[in-house]
Amino acid sequence: MNSILKNQRLLRTCFIRYSSTYKSISVGQPFTETHRVFLERDGKVISPFHDIPLYTDEQKNIVNMVVEIPRWTNAKVEIATKEKFNPLKQDVKKGKPRFVRNCFPYKGYIWNYGALPQTWEDPSIVHSETKAGGDNDPLDVIEIGQDIAKRGEVKQVKVLGVLAMLDEGETDWKVLAIDTKDPMASKVNDVKDVEEFYPGLIDATRNWFKIYKVPDGKPENSFAFDGECKSSSYASLVIAETHEAWERLVQGKVASNLDMYVGFHNTSVPGSADRIESESIAGETSSSSVVKEEEATGYDSKWYFV
Repeated sequence: MNSILKNQRLLRTCFIRYSSTYKSISVGQPFTETHRVFLERDGKVISPFHDIPLYTDEQKNIVNMVVEIPRWTNAKVEIATKEKFNPLKQDVKKGKPRFVRNCFPYKGYIWNYGALPQTWEDPSIVHSETKAGGDNDPLDVIEIGQDIAKRGEVKQVKVLGVLAMLDEGETDWKVLAIDTKDPMASKVNDVKDVEEFYPGLIDATRNWFKIYKVPDGKPENSFAFDGECKSSSYASLVIAETHEAWERLVQGKVASNLDMYVGFHNTSVPGSADRIESESIAGETSSSSVVKEEEATGYDSKWYFV
């Protein structure tokens, strides 16, 4: 078992229930290299990458979303695709946990940000329209509802559109969605509705992704389709394609010479050679106070004018 699961001295927070099905467990001190957020179902750890179904209602464009980064926060947290059961972890750069910079006029991430389970952007396939391969990760999703989500929460979201960001030569799709429980969910079904009810949000989203790496010395990101946010129907096609790519991945049908990363362990995927029995999370519940993000080592409160 992963050493992080076995280490009895790591901080373990209490169970938090976000739905009738899934729980998240925080192991280790937040905003450190050892911190992980595992997901459980029925008391057993599962993979948020492989074990959570993508679709909750495919006909209505409703999918599951795993929240990695709540709105207004800066810690760059993502599914650990190389680790057993794929917990959430904070990205590490140059040996330190990574926080995105605050680029004027934005504070942290300006929406709830996460991933769609059972999707994968295949780097070996060059998209016919973006002219670039995938980024080797699950599909990213932006949730624009009014509530600030919790890290590790599993939301049911309605697909609204998609941006095709080009990041260092890779296609990095950004699906636009809204929580089905949001008061505006019934009124918002496509890009035109977002533009009507959330004026300026798509432009701000595009600009945020364009500049957010610049303070770290990286070039601006660009977009396919001249930055156009494509429709919900187009987004559904992207989601379907990446779901099919994920199926090829877990079935071992991807070329072995690719630089694969993945922890394939799962508890529920039919036909998967890496399907295993689940395990309980090892660790001790601690009453120690949790560090606030703004107080964490490496957090940068500066505003950057790009």
